[in-house]
Order: sequence, then structure tokens, then C-alpha cells
Amino acid sequence: MKPFETRWIFFLLLSFWTGACAHYHVNRELARYDEKSGYRFDQFKADAGNTDSLFICLAFSGGGTRAAALSYGVLKKLAEIKIEWEGKPKSLLDEVDCISSVSGGSFTAAYYALFHGRVLTEFPDKFLYRNIQKELISQLFNPINLARLLSPYFSRIDLAAELYHDSVFEKKTFGDLLASNRRPFLILNATNLALGERFEFTQDQFDVLGSDLADYPIARAVAASSAFPFLLSPVSLKNQPKPESYQTPLEFENALQDFERNRRRYEWAKNQVLYEDKENHPFIHLMDGGLADNLGVRFVSDSFRRGTIRQLINNDAIKRLVIIIVNAGTEPPEDLDKRESPPGLATVAYKVATISMDNYTFETVEMMKELRSARLQAQRAVDDCQGILKKTCPSAKPLDRLAGSGLEPFVVDINFQSLTENPQRRAYFLSLPTSFSLERQQVDDLIAVGGELLEKSPEFRGFMQSLKP
Repeated sequence: MKPFETRWIFFLLLSFWTGACAHYHVNRELARYDEKSGYRFDQFKADAGNTDSLFICLAFSGGGTRAAALSYGVLKKLAEIKIEWEGKPKSLLDEVDCISSVSGGSFTAAYYALFHGRVLTEFPDKFLYRNIQKELISQLFNPINLARLLSPYFSRIDLAAELYHDSVFEKKTFGDLLASNRRPFLILNATNLALGERFEFTQDQFDVLGSDLADYPIARAVAASSAFPFLLSPVSLKNQPKPESYQTPLEFENALQDFERNRRRYEWAKNQVLYEDKENHPFIHLMDGGLADNLGVRFVSDSFRRGTIRQLINNDAIKRLVIIIVNAGTEPPEDLDKRESPPGLATVAYKVATISMDNYTFETVEMMKELRSARLQAQRAVDDCQGILKKTCPSAKPLDRLAGSGLEPFVVDINFQSLTENPQRRAYFLSLPTSFSLERQQVDDLIAVGGELLEKSPEFRGFMQSLKP
């Protein structure tokens, strides 16, 4: 046998041996359960640079590079807007407390949470201007990777996660985020395929998996959040055994009694408790967060109802609550109903994966606006009743005030539909593709329009007006 043939056979055998050993990153077992430690919002304390009294949450939607660029444009504009709050000059970006994201928006959210000011100078070249799709395809056809993909425990999404880990997120983990001890708190959202439920990468979520989030790579969480069906495979997690110290949270047990009073809370708790059944649910498979919530808003709304935001409101800590929803949703020209012949399998698969996303997006935004309206209405009702009581019965005991009665909430909705002055420009943005490869000019246009839409938003202008003495 010739030396060249020997080397080739050796290379093939080595590749297949490497492939047989390939395995996805397994989430680590939790050694000890402690509900007050780990990657949780309560670990990120307010300070003079980022207060609780001005509480800003960002929600970044899906939409590939389009979503990443639009949300980056909003971050950039927030950094440019200077304010004075509690006697300290700062930018609005300094006061961002949490970012909840899905899919393409998760790249921008994670990069800012990890590297803060570096996002303004590095992120466009690090991600936005790159042809990520081409790089992923190149990885896919690498002979070594082709062999690795023969393993049943290693798939396309693992290649994508490795690319993001090495070339975008600098091998950082959630432990690095926790060690920084600096807001914003990052919530990367995926979808549990078995339950159809939102899955968040926080220690609260990993507790029920008996797992420690600290050494889990940020890149794998971003990959799970952006694993679009049919194009990428799911990210898998192991449902680890319960630590000896673990007890079902009292919040779950109380919520399971709420079937009639609060069905939403009941369903949430029911799904969380399912993770405790390790025998029947030994693995979790995650895909694009947009399948459950294409805006990344559900964490914020849940926290407003029963989580950290609610606690801060009840403690009178928040004076201004600002929720900025960056929605990169589009409306590409539709021609399915112009042809007699039915659409092909690929088109049907894509529509099945996205129709519910698009419909649910509108309802989610409206839900947040209704929460805001209900809050303001409740505050007005208490104030009006107190005024009537004071006039008709001055000696009567004052009514109990609404918890957090000084709160001013604002819901800012950023989307391309707002570009009503120029229909042609509006159509341009609404027709941009959902991909991880855009032309440089398209990226620059998205960055610019993100800041423009923020400044033009009536709700945002109302918020800025409220800051004036």
C-alpha cells in the first residue's frame, strides 16, 4: 500500500473514531441546592450607577441578524441619551436592569450583558457584519465535523454553539456573568419541545433540573434560543437527580391550588413540577425561544405579576418602570393565495413554524399594554375614592394605599410598522429576510432605524418628559 493511501485510511479511521466519541456539552449536576445563590436576579444588587427606582427592562425579539441589528441600534441610542437621576449624571443604558431575549435578539443581549461598553465598538464586526450562515455551512462540511455528526449525541446545533463560543462570546459562562456582579440581568429564552413552554436560562429554572448553571456556556444558551426548526437541531439538557437539600418551592405548591382562581399560574407550576419527575423526563430538548414567545416579553410580564418586579413595586422601590419591546417582526410579500396549486412541503413547514409566532406577537404586546393600563386605572381609582372620602367624611380613616402607588409605568413598542410617513421605507424594512447574513448597508440601516424608532415613540417621549423637573 502506498504511503499516501495509508495516510488517507488512517485519517478516515481517526475521523470516525473522533465522531463516535462526539457528545454535546452536558449540564453539570447541582451539588447543593440553595435558593439564594447562583445566577438569579436577586444576586445583582442596585447601586448608584444602576438604581431600582428607575427600572428599565428590554425585550429583544427573534429575527436573525435583522433582530440583532435592530436591538443593537436601540442599545446604541440608549447609550447616547444622557439623563440625571437621583443627582447622578448617566446614560439611559446605565439604568437597564434586565434584558429578556429570544433567537436573533439573544446575540445582542448576551454580548452586552457580558461585555457592556464593548458592545458599542465591537459587536458589529464581531457578529452583525459577519456571514454567520456561510461560516456554519463551512463548519458542517469540514471532514472532521462530518465524522462527528455521525454520533447520535452530537448535531448541527452543537457545531453552531462551538462557533459562537469561540468567535463571539469568548468562551464565557453564566458563572462569568454572575462574577461580574453588574446589571443587566440576562434572561435567554428557549422553548421546551415536549411542553411547548418557555424555558429560561436562570438558576431558578436549572434548580428543578438538579443542575448548576454556573459553568454552562453562554453560547449554548444563545444557540438554544436561536435554534430555528428544520434549519437547526435542538439543544439537549440532562435532567439531573435532585440534590438532597432540594425541596419543591412553596410557590409551586401554592400555584397548584390555583386551578380555578388563576389558571395561568397553575399551568406554569404544573409544567415546572414535571421536571421533578426525573424517571419520565430524563432529558429536555430545546429549540428557538420564538416558538413560545417571539418577543421575549413573557419573563417581564411574569415578573410584573408575581416575581422580582412585583416585589420591588410592593416595596415602593420602583418609581419609573420602563419596558422597551424591540420587535423586529416583518411582513414579507405573501403570494400563497395567488396560485391554484398548494404550496410545497418546505413552504408549509416554514409557515407552520411561524404563523403562531406572528399571531402571538401582537397579542403579547397588547397584553403588556393592558397590564400598564390596569395598573394606572387601579391607582386612579384609589386616589379618586380617597378624594371623595376626604370631602364627604373628613374624619374617616384614610384608605389603604395601593402598593407602589408612586409608580409610573411605560411600555415602549419599537417596530417597523411605525414607519408610516414613508410607505416605501416601511416596506423595505418589513421585507428584510430572517437569516444570519445581511448586507452591510442593511445592517447599518437597521442600526439607524432602531435609534430613530425609539426617539419617535410617543410612549418613550412621555417617559422622557416625566424625567424633567
